[in-house]
Amino acid sequence: MTSSNCTLDPAALASIAGERLDWRFKALPSALWGLTLEEAAQRRPGLFDDGFVGPVVVLEADALEHNLRTMARWCAQAGVRLAPHGKTTMAPQLFARQAEHGAWGITAANASQLRVYRAFGVSRVLLANQLVDPAALRWLGAELDAHPEFEFSCWVDSVASVELMTEALRGTSRPVDVLVELGGEGGRTGVRDPETGLAVAEAAQASAALRLSGTAGYEGALAHDAGEHSRDVVAAYLRRLRELTTVLAGRGLFAGRDQVIVTAGGSAYFDQVAAALAGDWGELPVVPVLRSGAYVTHDDGFYRGISPLGERPRIDGTQPLKSALRAWAQVTSRPTDELALLTLGKRDASFDEGLPEPQWHRRPGRPPEKLDGHTVTAMNDQHAFLALPPGSPLRVGDWIGLGLSHPCTVFDKWPLLPVVDGGTVVDFVRTYF
Repeated sequence: MTSSNCTLDPAALASIAGERLDWRFKALPSALWGLTLEEAAQRRPGLFDDGFVGPVVVLEADALEHNLRTMARWCAQAGVRLAPHGKTTMAPQLFARQAEHGAWGITAANASQLRVYRAFGVSRVLLANQLVDPAALRWLGAELDAHPEFEFSCWVDSVASVELMTEALRGTSRPVDVLVELGGEGGRTGVRDPETGLAVAEAAQASAALRLSGTAGYEGALAHDAGEHSRDVVAAYLRRLRELTTVLAGRGLFAGRDQVIVTAGGSAYFDQVAAALAGDWGELPVVPVLRSGAYVTHDDGFYRGISPLGERPRIDGTQPLKSALRAWAQVTSRPTDELALLTLGKRDASFDEGLPEPQWHRRPGRPPEKLDGHTVTAMNDQHAFLALPPGSPLRVGDWIGLGLSHPCTVFDKWPLLPVVDGGTVVDFVRTYF
């Protein structure tokens, strides 16, 4: 692997702009059907005045650009490479924006995501998981053989996985780079002790089909808030990851490598990950890689509360991230003075890490106004239950703008998201789940 930034295939990206719009893409005005994405964006349709039907989830252009610039600048200052987790958005257009802002690679979680990435020419992929499916491994081997510029790494955490990979990759000409994954108590995958890690590393080193390239982990499975105890748990885990890397290096398992990848980092504790992995490694040529993905849109819930660049920043000298996701839904019913129903449900917005947060009120023909004191209390498939304070101004037909929590479970509900500047649509982002 090299230290250059990730690239994508310009022609594949350009093909997205040529896709024609139709009934498959929910919320779009029927007047745009038949146009390409590029032609529709050039019309600069109004989100509220040109036929969009609710609910609709949009990306706000200014916040999106702010987050891309902020994270790129901070990673450069912290001395870490960024390989953002693409599963958050599965949007190659956003991958390209991340690459333009210096992303070193894009992270995937499974073989299906990897195939999407390669369809758009993503040049460097970390697969933050074990890959043991023979069909997927045969496809990967053929892809590596056919594209010498393609760089790929995945995790291993057992001798059994090394053996399965070795058998499935028999006959391929390029070895697959693997990183020994360290897990933790209460976590997910990964070796639980240095002895097992050493055995897995030695098996990988001995494999004719694999090449040991570093270590990996995920601290986010071990803690779930920003409290002192959680940060202590993360810090202890990161020390263990450094120790495992040092043990493997001490056995000569990275001898001859011009770089050793050490990677961790979700979107909740990336400040601690950078501090731990970017520290002095002596003569070991470590490339510290952060994999945070949710930063690109941030949110108005889980990550706002836990991110180092959230509403209570733990990083000095860097502006907080901004929520770039917004849902707009109409009041479809007001059966009592205390309750309204919105045209937004579990099929449209995330609900697993907090319910949508009402923030804006727009009456047709008027500009949006801030909305306070209103709370979404529950969601059905297609409805949100909105608790109303005394004297609520809401009427049937009004639009409500809602902040969303946990972007990872929003994007998969929307094959196409308008990008807005104020109330004007300036672009469209296509997702591939």
